[in-house]
Amino acid sequence: MKKFDMSKFKLRKVTIDELDDRMLLINLYATQAITLIIGFVWILFQHRNPFLLFALPQNSTFLLWGIGLGILVIAVDLLISRFVPEEVGDDGGINDRIFKNRPWWHIILLSFIVSVCEETLFRGGIQHSFGPYWTSIIFAVIHVRYLKHWIPTGLVFSISYGLGWIYEHTGTLWAPIIAHFLVDMIMGFVIRYRRET
Repeated sequence: MKKFDMSKFKLRKVTIDELDDRMLLINLYATQAITLIIGFVWILFQHRNPFLLFALPQNSTFLLWGIGLGILVIAVDLLISRFVPEEVGDDGGINDRIFKNRPWWHIILLSFIVSVCEETLFRGGIQHSFGPYWTSIIFAVIHVRYLKHWIPTGLVFSISYGLGWIYEHTGTLWAPIIAHFLVDMIMGFVIRYRRET
C-alpha cells in the first residue's frame, strides 16, 4: 500500500481566472453547504431547533419587510453604481463570473440557496449570540472580496444590519431571506442582461 507523502502536499492561492465554470460552481455550492451546516450546528449548540426558524408566520407582514428592504438595497446599490467609479465596487470579477452566462432559472436557484444558507448562519445563529452589530461586522469580513474599498464594505455592513433589524422586528427568518434573495436575484439579472458599453 502506497503511503501519502504530506511533504508534497501544498496549498496555493487560486485566482478567479484560474477556475473554470464547473469548478466555480462546485466552490459556490460547497461553501454554501458548509455555511448551512455550520449554521445548523451553531443553532443546535444554542439548544434551539433550527427547523423552527423556517416556520411560516401567521401574518404576512414579513413579506412587506423583506420586499421593502430588498427594493431599498437595490435602489441604493444602483444609485451608488451610477455615481461611483466601477473600480471602487470591484469584487475581482467574481459576481460577473457567477452570473454573466448563467440561465435565468439558475440565477434564481443560486440566489435562493445563498439567501437560505447565509441567513441561517448569520441571522439564525450568529445574531442570536452576538446581536446585529457584531454579526454585520462578521458578515462584511466574510465577504472578503469587497474589503479592498470602503464603499462596498460599508454597503455590505449596512445591508447585513438591515437584514438583522428586520429579522428582530418580524421575528421570522423569512423576512431577511426574502430581502437577501431579491437583492442577489435582481443584481444577478442586472449582471446577466446588462448591455456592454
